[in-house]
Amino acid sequence: MEDLYSILEVPRDATQADIKKSYRKLVHQYHPDAHPGDKDIEEKFKKINAAYSVLNDPEKRARYDQFGTTGPNSDPFGGMGGMDLGDLFGDLFSQAFGSGFSSRRQYDPNSPSRGDDIEQIVHVTLLEASKGVTRDIEVMKSETCQHCSGTGAKPGTKPETCPRCHGQGQIRQTQQSFFGQFVSVTTCPDCHGTGKIIRDKCDECGGTGQVRKKHKLEVKIPAGVERNMRLRISGAGEAGRNGGKPGDLYLIIDVEVNPEFERDGADLHTSLILTYPQAVLGTETKIKLLDGTFENISVPAGTQHAQVLKIKGKGMPRVNSAIKSTGDLYAHVYIEIPKKLTDKQRELIKSLADEMKAPVSDGETGLFDRFKKWFQE
Repeated sequence: MEDLYSILEVPRDATQADIKKSYRKLVHQYHPDAHPGDKDIEEKFKKINAAYSVLNDPEKRARYDQFGTTGPNSDPFGGMGGMDLGDLFGDLFSQAFGSGFSSRRQYDPNSPSRGDDIEQIVHVTLLEASKGVTRDIEVMKSETCQHCSGTGAKPGTKPETCPRCHGQGQIRQTQQSFFGQFVSVTTCPDCHGTGKIIRDKCDECGGTGQVRKKHKLEVKIPAGVERNMRLRISGAGEAGRNGGKPGDLYLIIDVEVNPEFERDGADLHTSLILTYPQAVLGTETKIKLLDGTFENISVPAGTQHAQVLKIKGKGMPRVNSAIKSTGDLYAHVYIEIPKKLTDKQRELIKSLADEMKAPVSDGETGLFDRFKKWFQE
């Protein structure tokens, strides 16, 4: 018997959030659409979903932790695997008090079931994230097979009631123990819990009642979205079964890196290059914004290298803010040091150095320059 926790690659004390996170990672890794024709991947994918369906349900997980059951062939308790606790305690109460008490809950394999959710990554630029964008996307998902109307049977035929479980999808066995009667419940091995047997399968869906197709959607991504933010589109997930509601589509936002602006929540950071005179004396200059326009900025006299200047309200919009607001833009000052100077510029800087009593090199750094000076002397 394969351990469900091992299948989902989580420890037994994992939180529900840890289980969901690992499940999403494994679904992306082993999704059959990414490995067409690989039967091993398909089997692994089925196991991942089966394990998640148990461990994601607190009640099912508690039963699994207690009894260690995963299906009809995994019974480490010698016949007690899959025990219906409601039946067990119901029968004990009946024997003790003769009241006919039972907490049994009927399982209906044909009852409507909700479709699975889908996750899909959407890439946007930082500018698109700041303004919001409408994007056309394609989603590969299951839908009800129109050829057989979702029955899974070839048109002109219909599924038959499973003769083994009589359409219940489960096999229940009453056993006697020292404590009284208890009922063990296992999934029917013939119909695999569906309650139906399909003799002639639909050519389109292979008997599953669903087919996978690409669907085009137009989605609106709001201004201010951040990386890894999840946007929910209700009803755009996998189709439900037996008339059940479809699942939801979750768009995982990936905001591309911008070479000129770094984001910190709703704030943006950029660089502002100044000359030495501009930093010393102050200046009025322009700074480039995310949308390509320019904003006037006042640089105070005595601005230091690496000093940060704030331009209020020129950052990113806050997407989840109750009141519409925008972050700020922070300009990090870099003082540009010229690599080449004219003779006049060099003399002016030397004069400034002398005035400030700051010793500097005479500019004769090469061996040839020193030899020339010695020869002239």
